[in-house]
Amino acid sequence: MEQYDFSCVINRRHTDSLKWDSCSEEQLPMWVADMDFPTAPVVQEAMQKRLEHGIFGYTLVPDTWAKAYQFWWKTRHHFDIEPQWLLFCTGIVPAISSILRKITTPNENVVLLTPVYNIFYNSIINNGCRVLECPLIYEAGEYQIDFEDLETKLSDPQTSVLLWCNPHNPIGKIWDLDTMQRVGQLCEKYHVVVISDEIHCDIVSPLIDSYIPFASVSASCQRIGITCLSPTKTFNIAGLQTAAIMVCDPFLRHKVYRCINTDEIAEPNVFATTAAIAAYTKGAAWVDQLNQYLFENRSIAASIFKEQLPSLTLVQAQATYLLWVDIRKVFRDGNEASQWIKETTGLYVTAGNEYGLLGEGFIRMNIACPRKTLLEGLHRLQEAITKKELES
Repeated sequence: MEQYDFSCVINRRHTDSLKWDSCSEEQLPMWVADMDFPTAPVVQEAMQKRLEHGIFGYTLVPDTWAKAYQFWWKTRHHFDIEPQWLLFCTGIVPAISSILRKITTPNENVVLLTPVYNIFYNSIINNGCRVLECPLIYEAGEYQIDFEDLETKLSDPQTSVLLWCNPHNPIGKIWDLDTMQRVGQLCEKYHVVVISDEIHCDIVSPLIDSYIPFASVSASCQRIGITCLSPTKTFNIAGLQTAAIMVCDPFLRHKVYRCINTDEIAEPNVFATTAAIAAYTKGAAWVDQLNQYLFENRSIAASIFKEQLPSLTLVQAQATYLLWVDIRKVFRDGNEASQWIKETTGLYVTAGNEYGLLGEGFIRMNIACPRKTLLEGLHRLQEAITKKELES
């Protein structure tokens, strides 16, 4: 089997990188969910072959695109997707915003289980809806759903959507079957549509079973569910703008079809389907080795937190390449922490406040990088925490 090297540090400065070119040369960005690894060689080769053709006109979505998604979810996640369930879209956030515009009216509630991906808030508020936070219960380093609170908020006649995240960003939790069954039953009971963002589904610990697709859980989940899928996080190709929306229910699927075509986000650029097809049909071995490397990074980070950063608590995670760190013993909130860390050492992490009320005492740190970069980032974090503790 071919072995892939994730240890090489590649200079991404001056490539118009959002991650690297939005900060100074002295800063080390470990914030946005963007890996510092080249994409899989099979994806690069497919794109190179397409590039060599030399003509880049309007592009159709070929049947092989849906077949690639079917193959990946069947072989990787043991779920049979019908090809008619899949709709091409340029990205998951555009899809969420478009769907919200179609299936809600102004001032309706969209429920979020918080802390959760910060851009969800933008999609909700920018489309005239209200964020209805359902805070997760955080005890002994674990997050669980407060089902009594969730049912209260779903039963509100003004609530029309639950925006679900599986695996959950930023906490790195893979939701279990029983939990999702209860969520699906409650949402169907109160006529609430579930939009499930599953973009992080392939970045999972090699030591556990894969994530469970929301649509695979029950007939209820299929009736009320809209699932957003993409190879972009897994293969580090966010700039190619390629995603899929999976909708099992034909009535709901027609609504989604209409909204993404009305908003003109249903047509691929010339590399979008090429990259996705190559990734999902030939990229499994690369992803396996990627996950091994990422979770070795996580293990190294956990050891350093335990031995050298005892005042911080690293939340255990089964998925994603993001560390979710409890900093409440040292800082008032995540904003203070991220600002102090950046000013003191140049390390750029994300304030937990961005992810809702329950994120206030946390920071998020991206460890999808070569080990040399990881160790430099953790060294800077330790330096900042030590200085803060000495001054307190």
